[in-house]
Amino acid sequence: MTDVKQSILVPVDGSESAEKAFDKAVKIAKNNGSHVDVLNVIDTRQFMGEMQDTLISGDTIYQMTQDSEEYLKSLLTWAKDNFDFEDIDYHIRYGSPKRIISYDFIKDHHNTLVVMGATGLNAVERMLMGSVTEYVNQHALTDVLIVRTDIDNKPFK
Repeated sequence: MTDVKQSILVPVDGSESAEKAFDKAVKIAKNNGSHVDVLNVIDTRQFMGEMQDTLISGDTIYQMTQDSEEYLKSLLTWAKDNFDFEDIDYHIRYGSPKRIISYDFIKDHHNTLVVMGATGLNAVERMLMGSVTEYVNQHALTDVLIVRTDIDNKPFK
């Protein structure tokens, strides 16, 4: 075992699956003295026009960022209130969730584990481009735990 504190990355997108993964990651971190980085990736590519040259407005990006920040802060409050856990930071990134989660963020923050839900919010993207979870599982720079059960290890919808 190394002397470096273990750090868990939890990507979230507002889905039930991601939130169950968040709960499990917090429980794992608390039991092992680890740090948690909770990450929301805003995929701005989904707002590009058909010609791929239409930019989204600054107001839209600002509102998306504000919404993301409120959501992430609510998760920190949840962790404190329900798990008495505060060794957690939140992050917002922009771009491709697949690349950011599996490579860029891990490289920047030296995470030792990714804990993520089996499915996210965007069913259309999953059909057309493949699951973010599947991609991260195959390409991440570290171990990946894919969560399919709740905190009590009971399957959820």
